[in-house]
Amino acid sequence: MAMSRLLLRLRFKGKEHLPQEGAYLLVANHQSMFDGLWIMGGLPASQRPRFSVMAGSDLEEQYGLTGRIMFRVGKAIPIDRFGNPLRGLLLAKKSLEQGNIVLIHPEGTRSHDGRMGQVKNGAAYPAPKTKVPDIPVYIHGAYQAFSRHMSVPHPIDWKKMRRKKIIIDFCPPIHPGPQDDKDQIMEAMTAALQQKEDFYLGPRS
Repeated sequence: MAMSRLLLRLRFKGKEHLPQEGAYLLVANHQSMFDGLWIMGGLPASQRPRFSVMAGSDLEEQYGLTGRIMFRVGKAIPIDRFGNPLRGLLLAKKSLEQGNIVLIHPEGTRSHDGRMGQVKNGAAYPAPKTKVPDIPVYIHGAYQAFSRHMSVPHPIDWKKMRRKKIIIDFCPPIHPGPQDDKDQIMEAMTAALQQKEDFYLGPRS
């Protein structure tokens, strides 16, 4: 995290929306392999030991040293991205019930072009089961620093001769109602993230 602050202009917005105590679910767009690390850096220091991120079970094996480091630093909850994800979702639900903080990327993979891809409603499975607050988180600028198309990070904008800026924007919490199901919750979270994307990147043409 210290290295990220040194090499990048890392900015956090909306931290006042984070619950001061108890479990909550973070739902974020996915631009880079370091998204979880940067989001964790925006949490109060006292909450970081309770943080974990849902990550593809293939991350540790197929993405080299970087994947293994991120798997461990993020205390990853493994999920099968290409088969049955239920076991991983049940582990996330259990972690929330134990009072922890869990990050989910509902796209299931990193962005191909810097914009949000199609979300998977199943990612919201833990929300109606636990009734914890759900915090949409929009990540802006990470795609330019370390996209899926880069083998190493590119933290410097050499044309402008300055560090690239990454913004982690925490949105107001969504509180699941008694009758809300995962589809309704994911629709609300996706709408919040889409609103942020339109703000930072403009509406899709």
